[in-house]
Amino acid sequence: MGASESKPGDGARKKIALHVLRVAENSPAAHAGIEPFFDFLMGISGFALTEDVDAFTEQIERSEGQEILLQVWSSKRQELRDVELVPSRSWSMQPRKGQIAHDDAEPSLLGLSMRLCNPEGALEQVWHVLEIMEGSPAESAGLVPYGDYIIGYAGGVLRGEGDFYELVENHDERPLRLFVYNSDFDITREVVLVPNKSWGNGDGLLGCGIGYGLLHRIPRPQERPPRPLNGHTYSQTHQRAETYPDEEEQHSHGILSSTGVQVLPSSSQPSTPSRSVIPDRRALSPSKRVLSPGVSLPLPPKSPSSSTSDTRRSSVIIPIQEQSEDDTV
Repeated sequence: MGASESKPGDGARKKIALHVLRVAENSPAAHAGIEPFFDFLMGISGFALTEDVDAFTEQIERSEGQEILLQVWSSKRQELRDVELVPSRSWSMQPRKGQIAHDDAEPSLLGLSMRLCNPEGALEQVWHVLEIMEGSPAESAGLVPYGDYIIGYAGGVLRGEGDFYELVENHDERPLRLFVYNSDFDITREVVLVPNKSWGNGDGLLGCGIGYGLLHRIPRPQERPPRPLNGHTYSQTHQRAETYPDEEEQHSHGILSSTGVQVLPSSSQPSTPSRSVIPDRRALSPSKRVLSPGVSLPLPPKSPSSSTSDTRRSSVIIPIQEQSEDDTV
């Protein structure tokens, strides 16, 4: 596996990528070390990805059982690397405990949840956790001041600064599942909190300061040796998440039947001033919920000439389980 300093789409006229939202446990992608939220698929076997996701899917299906080379850009490490893996269905032939089997769902070849997007500015949409008030929902959920960055939620990704605050307001007195990256320990975990104003002095729904903008981007990790392709490093930094039955999960009905992959527009976001502070270095408690690789988004609608049924699932990209406005078009 090679890695080099790069920007997404270097040398390409149009910057298109598949943003990895989740990685299924024990899948070929998981063993290859592909990382959710931070990794973007830029190409396959030296050919750049285009908006024609069906062509990418067909190439993966033709390569079942054969080694392929994916070009993956890491927004966290700001580098482009080659990832070798073998598309296979054997890892998902048997449903895991608690998983609903679908007769019309074909096993995934990669085990990835992805969204078509422009990878430029990928690290702009993060919310930096600052000071945390005692007895607040943020403290109860185990958020770490200055070391934690909110990068998404159970329904998908967030597009702009106001989206996060609107999301919190819409979950007043309701469980909210957030995906949080900790820069001190280089891990992504799932955090469940219940926004409310009934705690302590009731100063805000979360009881913590939030920073957004240029001064609150995720810092680049210190230089490390390249990750192996056998999945050992991946398993150390992405542990299994605890189950927390929130309202979003209670209203989900297995695999989403919608079709379509949304193209994320690129936009410039204003910076937000912040004071300089020293990150909190306290260790994460074992009780913290850590992100578990999961499911996927659906493909774009098939063309009229396609002979595949609209109800047939993609064997490469798995549909996502939680439905939200961010996930479909």
